[in-house]
Amino acid sequence: MSSVAANRRRAELREPTLDPASSCRSTNRRGRCGRLAPMHVTARAEYAVRALVELAANGGGPMTAEAIATAQDIPERFLKAILGDLRRDGLLVSIRGAEGGYRLGRAAGEISVAEAIRAIDGPLAYVRGVRPHELTYEGSSEPLRDVWIAARRSLRDVLEHVSVADVASGRLPKSVSSRLGDAV
Repeated sequence: MSSVAANRRRAELREPTLDPASSCRSTNRRGRCGRLAPMHVTARAEYAVRALVELAANGGGPMTAEAIATAQDIPERFLKAILGDLRRDGLLVSIRGAEGGYRLGRAAGEISVAEAIRAIDGPLAYVRGVRPHELTYEGSSEPLRDVWIAARRSLRDVLEHVSVADVASGRLPKSVSSRLGDAV
């Protein structure tokens, strides 16, 4: 193997490419789907929620991308792309001019954490890149589909019932805070 081919092979191992046809969002060194934590919230989704919460904490805006990035310690260039996605989904409105910036597209109490995550990453729960209700199993694993559907429902029960206003105020709904128990 020539040194050019060897270098190319090492680069491929360090920087795996994602097959566009694949729904895998995390690849290992061999380019195969990697292992994700039991619950995975991407940095983009987390930053989106934090940006919306920052706007809610400041009366809904307007705030510049720079002010949000500084307040939440988020890289500004990365945040601007996220704010564009939130704007396209109607969760934010951009305002031009010297007094411009971003403001919430609706009241903070009407924007759920689930909406913010979906605006950035799409559906909340997948199993091997497939929505749980679309899965089929045979034999003794057949009931597993219902387990994944129930897990997705639990996730939705929390994320759809917490608004950015709830997070900004520090007062989570009882249906959510009651689930915390000793987990904190």
